[in-house]
Amino acid sequence: MATAGCIRANDWICPAYVSSDADAILAALRQHLELTLASLALAVVIALPLALVVRQSRTGRLVALGIGGVVYTIPSLALFVLLGPVFGFTSSLPVVVALAAYNVQVLLRQVLVGLDQVPVEVRDAAVGMGYSPLAMLRRVELPLALPAVLAGLRLASVSTVALVTVGAVIGSGGLGSLLYAGFQNDYHPQQLTALVLVVLLALTFELLLQGAERLATPWRRSA
Repeated sequence: MATAGCIRANDWICPAYVSSDADAILAALRQHLELTLASLALAVVIALPLALVVRQSRTGRLVALGIGGVVYTIPSLALFVLLGPVFGFTSSLPVVVALAAYNVQVLLRQVLVGLDQVPVEVRDAAVGMGYSPLAMLRRVELPLALPAVLAGLRLASVSTVALVTVGAVIGSGGLGSLLYAGFQNDYHPQQLTALVLVVLLALTFELLLQGAERLATPWRRSA
């Protein structure tokens, strides 16, 4: 009972709030993670094939990156609201689609940068060994482009974790809903708990993708 005093006192650090509302906090964390992963997955599915299509065309690159750049300049809340009538404000689709659109720009640029950085002599050696264009892409170009791609994915994941919180304004849920309710009610434990979990989730994505990059590029460790 003594620890519950922090709830009555509206203390910023309040273990009693975390224990009493653990189910709601975990549900919000799970939903935040689901929204983040869904938007990242959709962005990867769009950005990777698009990069392969436009990589050999200067005009195609300019058009794809230009459209993506325009979308990237739209504030997240405005884009959520614009997509609301299309996908419905009662679902999380406006947030997922909007964040995927932002991430496509980041990932598309990084995939193109990674592919452009593959040395010409490496491509020539692959051709000399009889690699077909598809085999060279799969076994040579994409592995060498992986560090740039994962760097883009790290940037996209961290920014997505942050922007998902904004989606709570249109009712998408996640940790942003806890944060928004905490601000509305001036409830300090709820505000701080949501903020800390958002930061920890972003750091988790950063560390996991750093680890994935090290595992996927053993030649960089040996170098």
